[in-house]
Amino acid sequence: MAGRSADVELEIACGGAGGYALRMRAMVLTPSERGNVLALQDVPERPPEAGEAVVRVAYCAVNRLDIWVAEDVGHAYQAKSPLIPGYDVSGTVVALGAGVTDVAIGDAVYVHYDYSCGRCRYCLQGEEASCPEYRVMGVNVDGGYAEFVVAPARNLFHLRGLPADVAAAAGSVYLTAFHMVFARACLRAGESVLVTAAGSGVGGAAIQLARFAGASVIATASTAAKRERALADGAAAAIDYTVDGWGEAVRRANGDRGVDVVIDHVGEASFAEAFGTLAPGGRMVVCGASSGSLATVDLVDLFARQVSLIGSSDGARHELLEVFRLLRDGCIAPPAIDAVMPLQRAAEAQARLVDRSHYGRVLLQP
Repeated sequence: MAGRSADVELEIACGGAGGYALRMRAMVLTPSERGNVLALQDVPERPPEAGEAVVRVAYCAVNRLDIWVAEDVGHAYQAKSPLIPGYDVSGTVVALGAGVTDVAIGDAVYVHYDYSCGRCRYCLQGEEASCPEYRVMGVNVDGGYAEFVVAPARNLFHLRGLPADVAAAAGSVYLTAFHMVFARACLRAGESVLVTAAGSGVGGAAIQLARFAGASVIATASTAAKRERALADGAAAAIDYTVDGWGEAVRRANGDRGVDVVIDHVGEASFAEAFGTLAPGGRMVVCGASSGSLATVDLVDLFARQVSLIGSSDGARHELLEVFRLLRDGCIAPPAIDAVMPLQRAAEAQARLVDRSHYGRVLLQP
């Protein structure tokens, strides 16, 4: 926990007797008659097993998945219970399990949230999300709403000068957007891109990556302030998606033609308008459904305009390395950070995402 001496850390790292009698503060999600309750608790630390490392958390980003897991009365996510939520963790290595050689105590790292076997054909192809042993930090294993996390050492990425807050804020959203823009949409220089919900983490990341690819960007956002931020972040136009028929405004902003690519994670509420903005031969990439998962497609429209509807999940580890390189080298702008809040205000931080009052990322700091 914060304030722990170097001597104690050394004792833990060497497996000293009694080292893990120490406890830590964590926000724990527990079931109750009123549903799942998120509360600050004092919990024991888990010692690292072979191949694992303990990381003192510097920052943990708040994600919508944290909220969906808390609301998941049907247990579709098969979340651990009780659970310490949270992924997108940056911090410092403070203890090592047996056999760990790739990181050392004191290293600044980002903790990748995908847990997989690393051996199956899916992992070897960079498709860890399809691994039979796939799990997610903060869902199936305890996560980063805590002072410490324990993770496989193979999940630790050296920051090498990248600020810890930038790494935590960028992690999953820049990786998701990178995979959508380059691996799934195959975006080319000179193309036009519609990015829905620019104030979100994925939306902001998609703007930066599309501009880096040499594309022009049209963004949507619900408030004038968010639209101004999107323009400042590099969008050529920003459209109010709360206005009926906003898709026509998108086409006008693009010279009265459709866009080449749509990047969407909003889902049901934006799908029809966004899909309708595609130019013939365009591609729509969808990575989420925060507003609902049901949408209707006119198949005649699909094949007549020869448009593509593409699903996208998590990115590969080599893509995360590239994201961090681009950020470190200044090739793309870092994510907007809306707020940094203390760990005990995690529920308030989640509420900022629910009411969409944020622009960019909300971070927790133990």
